[in-house]
Amino acid sequence: MTFSSHLAEFADRPVVDFPLEGPLPTVTGPVSWRVSHPEFDDNEEGALSKEFAATFERFVAQVGDTVESLVIGAWGYAAFNPAPIEQICAAADRLPALRALFLGDMVFEECEVSWMKVGDVSPLLTAYPDLEVLWVRGGEEFDFSPVQHDNLRELVVQSGGLSREFVGAVLDSDLPELADLELWLGTDDYGGTTELADLAPLLADERFPALRRLGLCNSMITDDIAAALATAPVVRRLEVLDLSNGTLGDEGAEALLAGQPLTHLTVLDLHHHYLSEEVAASVVAALPDVRVNVSDPQEADEEDDGESYRYTAVSE
Repeated sequence: MTFSSHLAEFADRPVVDFPLEGPLPTVTGPVSWRVSHPEFDDNEEGALSKEFAATFERFVAQVGDTVESLVIGAWGYAAFNPAPIEQICAAADRLPALRALFLGDMVFEECEVSWMKVGDVSPLLTAYPDLEVLWVRGGEEFDFSPVQHDNLRELVVQSGGLSREFVGAVLDSDLPELADLELWLGTDDYGGTTELADLAPLLADERFPALRRLGLCNSMITDDIAAALATAPVVRRLEVLDLSNGTLGDEGAEALLAGQPLTHLTVLDLHHHYLSEEVAASVVAALPDVRVNVSDPQEADEEDDGESYRYTAVSE
């Protein structure tokens, strides 16, 4: 799977595109503004997109005071032009109402996720101390630094390969209000170096006292994660557990079911999996009061050498 469509809704608001030219569209009620300039720049590789920068400045000048939710789409050609993190941070005093931000809403025609040059996204949290929701998507030069933030409630990191350094920096952050954490771990073919041991402080319930929803998604080690979650203390206080878009097979699902009770969950999301029909049905039957998603079953590729291969939903 690749990202084939832009978000239609973000932070419980419809997404409305800021026009590249002409008047603003008429909106009724709260919206998430989307700023994007996907045109390829003639400036050199590694330089910020001048066209995006101009579009963003015009956006801030026209509606900055009222913006509560912001989606950043293509910032030029993201394989050449790095993310405009510094520009977004510099605009903080002109975006006083901003509470939700998504950096990187691009479809594959604009840039494959593994090619997206992003940089360190944690300065966005430092620049916006009142931010409550942060989504980031990226692959190349995708970094995070430990940060302290008193108001962040939701952090979603989408990637085809998330490094152990990135995950470690998230887990080393002081985020007392974080209730929703979603990490797309990906594959080592695209920089996904996170191993089960790197998640130990999270699974041991040593981080994020407000956490109620945990997503460990799009992972090549979903079976190992599921087995660890069978006894992980963090599960006891979760309402939603998301292992979707990964490589979950019968072994992992059976280990998860054989462990601690999951009946307190409201949602168990396993979509895009490699479960047999029998095991998928057994998960649903075992949790009748939980919304269990076992849609989008996959079949492993059988190679001539007899090896069986599973794939995450998002890689390149």
